[in-house]
Amino acid sequence: MSSRRGGNAQISRVDAQERLSSWKRHHRQMAIDSFRRMLKSPVASLMTWLVIAIALALPTGLYLFLNNAQLVSSNWDGAAQMSVYLKASVNDERGRDLTQELKLRQDVADAHFISQAQALEEFRTFSGFGDALKYLDDNPLPAVIVVRPAAASLGTSAVALQEHLMNQLKAMSDVDEVQLDLAWVKRLYSIMALGERAVTALALLLGVAVLLVVGNTIRLAIESRRQEIVVVKLVGGTNAFVRRPFLYTGIWYGLGGGVLAWLLINLALIWLAGPVHALASAYASDFELLGLGFTDSVLLLLCSTLLGWLGAWLAVGRHLGAIEPQ
Repeated sequence: MSSRRGGNAQISRVDAQERLSSWKRHHRQMAIDSFRRMLKSPVASLMTWLVIAIALALPTGLYLFLNNAQLVSSNWDGAAQMSVYLKASVNDERGRDLTQELKLRQDVADAHFISQAQALEEFRTFSGFGDALKYLDDNPLPAVIVVRPAAASLGTSAVALQEHLMNQLKAMSDVDEVQLDLAWVKRLYSIMALGERAVTALALLLGVAVLLVVGNTIRLAIESRRQEIVVVKLVGGTNAFVRRPFLYTGIWYGLGGGVLAWLLINLALIWLAGPVHALASAYASDFELLGLGFTDSVLLLLCSTLLGWLGAWLAVGRHLGAIEPQ
């Protein structure tokens, strides 16, 4: 009795292995067959791939633009310099001590003291009024502490932190005035936030466009193979069996569109590299365009493949059920 049970269990395992092997073999055959069918109409397939590639390249290109813009702005540490003007009664020794105190603050990245004499000398050098300054009895320029706030991530919170620091510096007894031009910082953060939302919205819209393109292509493929589908269903083929080659077709369309999008983006970066390098050299900068890294490239291909599969799945689910043997 126990040997019979053991034999039945062994037969069940062998049967399960054969089913799994057959399932894998069929998936492999459908993947290869769907790819070969696409290659039989190369012009139509290439046009579909190009449409998908352009739809994917637009939001990805804007994403890279924002990344490069943030890389440039990171050289400013996301902050503006503050000019802290000291009162006339504050001598140089007290000014240097105050500078050291500011350097110890967590919300201050660096502080540099400029004495009255240094301020006058810089003004004489860069203003062009050197001869006129000789007739002054006293030095009218105050001592200044140039404060660079600690780096903060781009956003409205960074602006709020800088305003809070400015108000604290104004409250010091030795400080006469604090100047900080936050207008351009606020504009920069607002543009960055707007750009991020624009990229998200564009990616969603063009993602829907990819679904529609793949779905319409799969619908045409289903109509062209209507008689074949009817025959398969007559001999007992399930919807899952019939659906499989079309799903692989959607995967190939999505993957091919993602590869072409990757190529388009990199060609655009190569084309722009020369002018960007020339512009950076004019500003004595070693800035270079940031391209798609390995993670971003893999993510692009995965998203394009998923969109292709999803578009095919939606199209097959909608149109396949309407095809039944009479």
